[in-house]
Amino acid sequence: MGRNTSPGLCRRTGIWHIDKRIKGYGRLCESTGTGDKEEAERYLRLKLTEIREATVYGVRPKRLFREAATKYLLDNQDMPSISDTAMHLKQLDPFIGDLPLGRVHDESVRPFIKARQKQGVSNRTINIALQRVVRILRLAATVWRDEHEMTWLEQAPHISTLPETNRRLPYPLAWEEQAYLLKALPDHLAKMALYKVNTGCREQEVCRLRWDWEIKVPELSTSVFLIPLDFGGRRPNSGVKNRMDRLVVLNDVAKSIIEAQRGLHPLWVFPYKGQVLAHMNGSAWKRARVDAAAQWKKDKDEPAHSGFAHLRVHDLKHTFGRRLRVAGVSFEDRQALLGHKSESVTTDYSAAEIEHLIAQAGKVTMGSQRSSPTLTVLRRRAA
Repeated sequence: MGRNTSPGLCRRTGIWHIDKRIKGYGRLCESTGTGDKEEAERYLRLKLTEIREATVYGVRPKRLFREAATKYLLDNQDMPSISDTAMHLKQLDPFIGDLPLGRVHDESVRPFIKARQKQGVSNRTINIALQRVVRILRLAATVWRDEHEMTWLEQAPHISTLPETNRRLPYPLAWEEQAYLLKALPDHLAKMALYKVNTGCREQEVCRLRWDWEIKVPELSTSVFLIPLDFGGRRPNSGVKNRMDRLVVLNDVAKSIIEAQRGLHPLWVFPYKGQVLAHMNGSAWKRARVDAAAQWKKDKDEPAHSGFAHLRVHDLKHTFGRRLRVAGVSFEDRQALLGHKSESVTTDYSAAEIEHLIAQAGKVTMGSQRSSPTLTVLRRRAA
């Protein structure tokens, strides 16, 4: 290690490092990243100017959007959807990565929007990317602080999203539609779908349901499932969406399905050919919904609703949620049963509380519909 006469700089292993005490700031210690003395001195002068502007005049150092995007990815690397976020930010980088945060606004993202539209990408997908930009800018303006205790950005610029006139809305099933769907599905998918529409579980919470997550509740002669928050899913770092262990209670229908699955596999509750099913929304699902819609048209002499003909797996969760609401189940109980994030949702339940939730989930079984309020759904048919 050799010292140099330049104040605040010393050379270690061929690289110049800053080690300088600054009045009103403290000690500055960092690498210049270069072995060239003149370049290191320029870097030191730049840092001293930056510190003086920040501490004396309150001028924020300029940070590029790429730096902010990198910080966001590192801070949220355990988030289930982080790989999707990384993909969107990678697509954005050629357009705004080199821009200072304060210059990321409606005009600067316009080239990105035009390029994606030219590629045939939907407004919905483009908006998802823009929402990531909005999130990063808001964090930079309100949460992230530098070594001077200043936020990265004084005020977040405005980013407008595109209209989504053709965005698909959730389609909750009617009871009769459910019967048509279950009849058209292959046996393994029909059981998974019936379980899903009676528990409100997400797709991967059904596909990857494991027997070692089952917890017996002897006081109630039943059991529940406690899904670990980091159980996996489609990606290794995926898991329960709200990042909490997910309690799943079983009404009579869900319980009967679970009992019928016992002994089929030592680990997976819903195995398919001895393996875990990657997802429900495969070719068999898509073929079944087409067949169900065709059978509906044949029996009713009128076309099925387009939402039914294009039913998504996630619509089963919406169906469960809507039926709970129609049955008069409280908002708090619906949050717990659907696994939504809420301050009142916990995984510490007494037997009495579990019994109450089971009773609420039991209000949406086929046999209970006679005592539930009739729900009329107004559905606009395409002209």
